[in-house]
Amino acid sequence: MSRTPGAMTRLLGGRSARLLVLTLGAVAFLFPFLHMLVGSLQKTTTGDLNGAIPTPGTLTTDSYANINDTISLGRSLLNSGVVTIGVLLSTLVFGVLAGYALARLQFRGRGTLFAALLLVQTIPFQLLMLPLYVLVVRDYGLGDSYLGMMLPFAVNSTAVFLFRQFFLQIPGEIFEAARIDGAGELAVLWRVAVPMASPALLTGCLLTFIGPWNEFLWPFLVTKDADMQPLAVSLAGFMSNLQGTVDNPTGALMAGACVLAVPAVALFLLFQHRFTHTNIDSGVKG
Repeated sequence: MSRTPGAMTRLLGGRSARLLVLTLGAVAFLFPFLHMLVGSLQKTTTGDLNGAIPTPGTLTTDSYANINDTISLGRSLLNSGVVTIGVLLSTLVFGVLAGYALARLQFRGRGTLFAALLLVQTIPFQLLMLPLYVLVVRDYGLGDSYLGMMLPFAVNSTAVFLFRQFFLQIPGEIFEAARIDGAGELAVLWRVAVPMASPALLTGCLLTFIGPWNEFLWPFLVTKDADMQPLAVSLAGFMSNLQGTVDNPTGALMAGACVLAVPAVALFLLFQHRFTHTNIDSGVKG
């Protein structure tokens, strides 16, 4: 059906208005990152809005060099990477297993266990920090170790809830068909449920990555050896001694924020095109 010139004009006008609103929103959200990046590359950073505009001849990487010279940036990145990857793998493994069990297996106390899971999410981690410190550092002797930094975050109740809700959306007929074909529960989980849960897995990866990568308080308590401290703890120590140690403390502060933020932003940009809805009903006839 052909549209009249007036209808086409209104359609184009509506699209242009939406594009303008989305562009303004994107600029508003990206401006702090631009300001932070440009400010970290300036020889002298004032911190005002004019610092978001790069000036030719004033760009330098001295702020990043100062960070590397002070805290051994490579070692701190390695520590953060080991801890984050360890937490990520354990969270995905335990989250998928527990989420599948709560969603698809029938056993006594399942409802009570799920209610306890929801209750755990309401308890701030700071309330558990003292008993966890006594248990992990004093009783287990895991201070200044990767395992000591990872252990409290190995099981994430939010990830368990995320996977449970996703597995509940998959039609039960798909699981029953796999069981009729002779597949056990682990085979059903690995060959049927997990391949269909890629959006939930990617979401869980992103949410899990941000937590341990930016975590400061627990690693600060557990690690006393500077060579074992992750990036967030090392940067906090560096930023607390900026005045009088570097020529551009504001630029060094922004450089530290960039170093901490870039991996999370890169991970999101890498996976953002995969955050799509899975057609979970495609395997069911009718």
